[in-house]
Amino acid sequence: MYSEKVMDHFMHPRNVGEIEDANAVGEVGNAVCGDIMKMYMKINDDGVIEDVKFKTFGCGSAIASSSMATEMIKGKTVDEALQLTNKAVAEALDGLPAHKIHCSVLAEEAVKKAIENYYENKGTDMENN
Repeated sequence: MYSEKVMDHFMHPRNVGEIEDANAVGEVGNAVCGDIMKMYMKINDDGVIEDVKFKTFGCGSAIASSSMATEMIKGKTVDEALQLTNKAVAEALDGLPAHKIHCSVLAEEAVKKAIENYYENKGTDMENN
């Protein structure tokens, strides 16, 4: 039912935790399943994500999606991270069951919410950057 990659990222999630001095924080949730993801980023002056961590309350697919998403955006620019899609996260995990696709959607939304927060903290509009 679950790929080896999903199981690996669930059993050994990468980048779990908080970043004390994060300059980008985003939290999203799914009322239907109860999953909650919180993403923390440290973005440097050049717009590069130097560090990213997450805390997820949810199922194995939600944890795996969070873990994979952080791996995919770490070291990338904010603009590159904004291109992350739930489909890319699911593909990187070698697929998710159809009823768990919403977990990869949450991961995409958490990344975008954190970057939105980064721009708010800078006092600029995300759309104009």
